Amino acid sequence: MAFQVAQGESFTIRRKVFKLFGSAFHIYDAQNNIVGYCKQKAFRLREDLRIFTDESCSAELFRIGTQQILDIGATYTVTRSVDSAVLGMLKRKGMKSLIRDEWMILSPEGREIGLIQEDSGALAILRRVVELTAALVPQKFNVIASDGTPVAQYRQHFNPFVFRLGVAYFAGGEQRVNQQFVLAAACLIGAIEGRQK
Repeated sequence: MAFQVAQGESFTIRRKVFKLFGSAFHIYDAQNNIVGYCKQKAFRLREDLRIFTDESCSAELFRIGTQQILDIGATYTVTRSVDSAVLGMLKRKGMKSLIRDEWMILSPEGREIGLIQEDSGALAILRRVVELTAALVPQKFNVIASDGTPVAQYRQHFNPFVFRLGVAYFAGGEQRVNQQFVLAAACLIGAIEGRQK
């Protein structure tokens, strides 16, 4: 492996380099072990992400999907595969996300319990307008519970060739937003950011 998971990060999501159709990510834990494989099918009108234990795709961990065809304000449901339990939902803040990426975190019942937000409004605009800014100042996303408690942070690492997103959990955050859901949300953001680049 050519990289190490950054200190303080619990997981790293790294795009598979050679994939002709669709997109795929390996998920590494803090000890650099592959603990998951995220597969996105190509040519789908509706989002359909599957997260497996490994590339054999024999054991599915989570499924992320939406019923909407246009994704500007779509709601994505994260389902645990073993028992079909809904862990929560992510709703993209439509037009607002064109300027600065924002996602509402919803409970399985649809109640807002948090927010995922790009780090800086000014940097977000620069990243969209000046391509070099996006390359030199990678995105960060803050995961915040509805009471303002920091839950986690996603940090895109500087690498012009391979997309890599680190996931760092904050102490106490798991009591507000499920850690498995936070990891699944990082996979979704990685897949969508990959399409936008």
